[in-house]
Amino acid sequence: MRVMGIDCGSEVTGYGVVEDAPGGDLRALTSGAITLTGRDRLPARLAHVFHGLCQIIEAYRPDAVAVEDVFYAVNAKSALKLGHVRGVAMLAAASFELHVAEYAPLTIKSAVVGYGKAEKAQVQEMVMRLLKLETRPEPADVADALAIAICHLHTSATLLRQQASAR
Repeated sequence: MRVMGIDCGSEVTGYGVVEDAPGGDLRALTSGAITLTGRDRLPARLAHVFHGLCQIIEAYRPDAVAVEDVFYAVNAKSALKLGHVRGVAMLAAASFELHVAEYAPLTIKSAVVGYGKAEKAQVQEMVMRLLKLETRPEPADVADALAIAICHLHTSATLLRQQASAR
């Protein structure tokens, strides 16, 4: 299974494509960040994210896309901007008829680090170890996107095992 994780942000949107490799290992195929400038108007920034994500989906053909679930922010304006980017990420996935899974931040951190309130540096370190990367993924948004993909792969594998044992 190949999963694209997307860490939506109003300034930086991280992405990462991870797949199950033979033997149960995980392998990162690509990762990076789509950086937005404050100079552009919101519609242009959203279009930039949409086109960037579509290019990655087209190039790597994931089986599913996973994003972080909505969380409540203190600043309503920031939450609204984040919601726009999440909508664009979901639209990009839907444009390729891909299933979109959503995970709470606590679930993602628990799946990767084993502790739902882990710090960003801990997530970066564990992503590096799980994917056998030579360096920590930077910026943290990239590590978060890879963590989201890992979370979906782990969750999907667990669900498959549960279905198999129920038969």
